[in-house]
Amino acid sequence: MFNYDWFHSVAFHQQCDEAKARCALKRFKQLDRTTAEQDEAFQNFFGELEVRTLIYLRDGFSYEMRELAEVESKSHLTFECEPVEEQYKVGAFIVTVPFEEIVRVEVFAVHPSEKPGDMPQITGFRNQPDRGEHKG
Repeated sequence: MFNYDWFHSVAFHQQCDEAKARCALKRFKQLDRTTAEQDEAFQNFFGELEVRTLIYLRDGFSYEMRELAEVESKSHLTFECEPVEEQYKVGAFIVTVPFEEIVRVEVFAVHPSEKPGDMPQITGFRNQPDRGEHKG
């Protein structure tokens, strides 16, 4: 399902726009999609929304995508990752993933003024993937 065109053509952008539209419509409950286009407050709020993209892999790892990387190869997804651990936040962490390993892409839209304090934990930097095993 996921391939170069999915991320670089319209599908990924549509998913991001859909998340933003649904987030804004939750804030402006009195509007629907057709009336929201003419509402200035809605449009301003929509324009300020931030989008987080989480990529889940077949092996149980997940990454937060900061930005797609522009590379010549089209056979893998290459992106700058948003690191969780402090020691990796000083530079740029570029991840290359075979498209066939991607099992799910989640997009989370949120307004900066409404960001939850406890954001989802991204597991792409753990030593081993969590396979549902519980210790103790």
